Amino acid sequence: MADAKHDVIVVGAGNAAFAAALAAREKGMRVLMLERAGAAESGGNSRFTAGAIRFAYRGVDDLKAIMPDLTADEIAMSDFGTYTTEQFYDDMFRVTRYRTDPELCEQLVTKSFATMTWLRAKGIRFVPIWGRQAFKIAGKFKFWGGLTVEVSGGGPGLVDQETAIAAKEGIELRYETRALSLIYDGHAVSGVRAKHGGEVFDLTARAVILACGGFESNAEWRTRYLGPGWELAKVRGTRFNTGDGIAMALAIGASPYGNWSGCHAVGWDYNAPEFGDLAVGDGFQKHSYPFGIMVNARGRRFVDEGADFRNYTYAKYGRVVLEQPDQFAWQIFDRKVLQLLRDEYRIKRVTKVSATTLEELAAKLEGVDRDAFLAEIKAYNAAVRTDVPFNPNIKDGRSTNGITPPKSNWANRIDEPPFEAYQIGCGITFTFGGLRIDPRTAQVLDTDLAPIPGLYAAGELVGGLFYFNYPGGTGLMSGAVFGRIAGSSAGSALGR
Repeated sequence: MADAKHDVIVVGAGNAAFAAALAAREKGMRVLMLERAGAAESGGNSRFTAGAIRFAYRGVDDLKAIMPDLTADEIAMSDFGTYTTEQFYDDMFRVTRYRTDPELCEQLVTKSFATMTWLRAKGIRFVPIWGRQAFKIAGKFKFWGGLTVEVSGGGPGLVDQETAIAAKEGIELRYETRALSLIYDGHAVSGVRAKHGGEVFDLTARAVILACGGFESNAEWRTRYLGPGWELAKVRGTRFNTGDGIAMALAIGASPYGNWSGCHAVGWDYNAPEFGDLAVGDGFQKHSYPFGIMVNARGRRFVDEGADFRNYTYAKYGRVVLEQPDQFAWQIFDRKVLQLLRDEYRIKRVTKVSATTLEELAAKLEGVDRDAFLAEIKAYNAAVRTDVPFNPNIKDGRSTNGITPPKSNWANRIDEPPFEAYQIGCGITFTFGGLRIDPRTAQVLDTDLAPIPGLYAAGELVGGLFYFNYPGGTGLMSGAVFGRIAGSSAGSALGR
């Protein structure tokens, strides 16, 4: 029997959940959101993001539609370029090795701009990502890597804005309320069993939308599905994403889908805490590696740091770091590029050493073979091409010759003091495996690939979009696109 108060229950309170709740509310639905965390930690991984969001746009006019307060001076000093749907498709297929589900990808790409204008109309404020996604060269910022826009206030700003908008629209949000299982009669879902303050109770509704994250905070599941060693990874975000939504859907016969052994994982400060710290936010990440080199415990480089823009490599290099001896690496920079390092390198809680000579630096790199490191630096410096100009805004082709692995872009000799080094481990952001949904409605499918009446899903727990890697900023976009589809579909199916 449907709850007299609620038509739709949304499990979760991050970006995907709010998009679902707001879209269902537009259809006249009475919406209840259940958030496992308390108010201070609410928002799932959305609160821990930097707020970058990827979408297709044709030029400045499209950007002005979602950032109407852009000034003429800001436009004049910025080369925003374009990011077409074709480029978005190319990036999604390229970084996932052509495994992204074509229908899911089509929804993501083609609905990205419309979803941005919808969020803007709801009251979300966006700003350009100056500094992190564009360097000022010859008096002008040039944006690169398909990312141009972030939410004002980053992840915390997004969650706070969406929380306020939901409250204004009459959506009920209950904190410290954990969904335990789905109410299912063998045909349709009609609510959830939940827990709050030690009490377990049933909440009924005509539809349930699962938007409560992946399983990255579940060490046992990480080791089971991602493989040995993943229990040693740090969690970049919330401690509450333990796979609850996936588990409760699988328990009633939902189809698992996607890259269950894959995840978004980055270089993360080696001494960061087990889970994300909201006081630091995204500051434990260390994403300026394209401008330096990374070495492991044996003193050896192990990746092409300049293979592509950071947006297209950072989400897969965390796994590579975890695979190194003792699961760590050091990022090495010299004076020539220190001014290009992102703000996260300047926080107080950072594992950093500095030196005026490479010999002194080698002695400070804890856990690293000193002699091998010095030999590696010497070989790397000798291989750097100096006939190609360095340009951080483009893939400049300033590469190395004759060494393995190569460095394809942004190669500079490391020979000018002071030298700085930062120790990193692996930080997992979210898991790629999850539930199979109908791309058009976001309705969860069962193992016979039939839709489960009354059950929808959005956000991290949707499988099939990402494999092996991930284009930066696509997570928030995916959550918003499929959250909106889920809420709208549920509302349309239920009517009034």
